Amino acid sequence: MTSTRPGPSWLTDAVLYQIYPQSFADSDGDGIGDFAGITEHLDHLAWLGVDTVWLNPCFASPFRDAGYDVADYFTPAPRYGTAGDLAALVEAGRRRGIRILLDLVAGHTSDQHPWFRTSAQDPSDHRYIWSERPVEGFVASPGSRPGWYRPNFFDCQPALNFGYARENPDQPWRQPVDAEGPRANRAALRSIMEHWLGLGVAGFRVDMASSLVKDDPGYVETGKLWTELRDWLDRDHPQAALFAEWGDPAAAVAAGFHADFFLQFGGPDDGLPLRSLWNNNAGTVKEYWKQGPCYFEAEGRGTPQPFLDAWRAAAELTEGAGHIALPTANHDFSRLATGPRTADQLAPAFALLLTWPTLPAVYYGDEIGMRFVPDLPDTEGSELGATYNRAGSRTPMQWTPGANAGFSTAPAERLYLPVDPDPHRPDVATQRADPTSLLHTVRRLIALRRAHPGLGAHGSVEVRHDGYPLVYTRAGRYLVAVNPRREPAVVPAEVAFGAAFGGAGGAAGAGGAGRARPLDVQGVRIGAGGELRADGFSYGVFELG
Repeated sequence: MTSTRPGPSWLTDAVLYQIYPQSFADSDGDGIGDFAGITEHLDHLAWLGVDTVWLNPCFASPFRDAGYDVADYFTPAPRYGTAGDLAALVEAGRRRGIRILLDLVAGHTSDQHPWFRTSAQDPSDHRYIWSERPVEGFVASPGSRPGWYRPNFFDCQPALNFGYARENPDQPWRQPVDAEGPRANRAALRSIMEHWLGLGVAGFRVDMASSLVKDDPGYVETGKLWTELRDWLDRDHPQAALFAEWGDPAAAVAAGFHADFFLQFGGPDDGLPLRSLWNNNAGTVKEYWKQGPCYFEAEGRGTPQPFLDAWRAAAELTEGAGHIALPTANHDFSRLATGPRTADQLAPAFALLLTWPTLPAVYYGDEIGMRFVPDLPDTEGSELGATYNRAGSRTPMQWTPGANAGFSTAPAERLYLPVDPDPHRPDVATQRADPTSLLHTVRRLIALRRAHPGLGAHGSVEVRHDGYPLVYTRAGRYLVAVNPRREPAVVPAEVAFGAAFGGAGGAAGAGGAGRARPLDVQGVRIGAGGELRADGFSYGVFELG
């Protein structure tokens, strides 16, 4: 199945920004971020150059999984404000050219959702997956209904029943995808999306998007479900976008999504492409992850090859059909500034993010180099293991120097999470006043991307050097060099500029170098013989002519 129309044109140039709403800005002094706080800081995002904001779930919830346990899809959580406050945020964003995406938790609800409370009392209700006998991984019924239900993540998140792709007479809980319960849930998804699109949101990022139909080899039935919804969007809401949390862009786009993220999990290599760039075995780390040093480490022992190979494979399969998104981090994964990697090492990472043919996604605070804060308490289900506490990536946004970093006027002990205690923590106000700061670097790179479409999400890329530095051309017109290690590096002219600039050799290279105009450069230069020289933690973007 294929969608009936191409996706919205605005996606091609989108620069995404993810906001964890409880940690972004607190407008009423209760210690938790809210819609009004986000609205008050939209000018920061507009100044930065962001045009698309994704909010983590903001629906009514008992918050046992930070809002991913939804108790009412049609009502905002009171901690964030009212539906009117959300509408005001959407409208304020629209006036600034910023679209708002909501997070759609499609595969499960909270065990406090009225649907589940009804189902736990009524054996004839099939909105969820129930077994009359114990099954490994299922959870005992909390109501008068006998039996056990299947969760989708935590036990408090019962899986909505979208059916099983394969039936098994020995497992009678496996209903087909066209049974009454799965049909009701598909209709509910459309109703939820229709409601919020009517409020003016620009689309959705779908949580655990591949998890809906169970035991679905190749995601065939899951793909049919999402393609059906995508076809409806194409007909009735052609400017709406559908992003997946899948971690496998080729599979997600084939299933009907406009875009998917490289993530710390998913795909044939279980998230290695993204982790091979950023994960330095500090912060959020699964104990079973096996990988060598990441490319963006100061010692320079990594390789970009796992990322390059995965991107090439995904780009070939999604070309003309959808988009690949590359994030700096997310609410489940370590920030760029984690462990030994500090904010002064991050400019090359943003140079890659904003000149590679993907949709860039900036996690809130990464634009100033906020760090992953270790050793925080388990907060609203943040802790998933001894080495995987997500709270470190969810600390309050740092707006100003001083008390609570400008996040809230509440006493420090009432904050959702503690502010980074580092006395040298970065903040927006200080970096805004410093034209040499990371914040200004990110702003310049976003503006450069917009001014030169050949640096955007589409257009050719040719890797000329896949070590340190990483050197590549875009659209045959731009040369980019990224050196994320501490030590300087040199690339010969014939490698950096190639035969198109006169062939091999110093003189030819020098001629090529003479036709390389710096657009945005920090620590990269062309030597007298045409060789490309990159200082430690440097990048350079040149226009070839």
